[in-house]
Amino acid sequence: QVQLVESGGGLVQAGGSLRLSCAASERTFSGYAMGWLRQAPGKEREFVASTSWSGKTTYYTDSVKGRFTISRDNTKNMVYLQMNNLKPEDTAVYSCAAGRSGSGGSNVSSFRSWGQGTQVTVSS
Repeated sequence: QVQLVESGGGLVQAGGSLRLSCAASERTFSGYAMGWLRQAPGKEREFVASTSWSGKTTYYTDSVKGRFTISRDNTKNMVYLQMNNLKPEDTAVYSCAAGRSGSGGSNVSSFRSWGQGTQVTVSS
């Protein structure tokens, strides 16, 4: 069973920063790429970022490149998303996602499951 628990969301002003964290079970995490997806009200879930199992390969959607950084700690089964220079259009529920393989990908179909998510709200 896939187990993913996100934390770190909140309300922040435009230009601010947040760091999201995701705790995964060993079975969910080990050997797999991990990523972050988001879903805004009335919109489809979209890919945000991913990292391969080794952490050497990362992917980002164009709108967050240069502002968001994904990282992982394989000793703790943790994944992080550092979000800087946040914009109102980043407002969404952010979910941690478990990949289908170790190499990762850059779309929602690259992931086999995701968590309940944490709300990020950016005010203008």
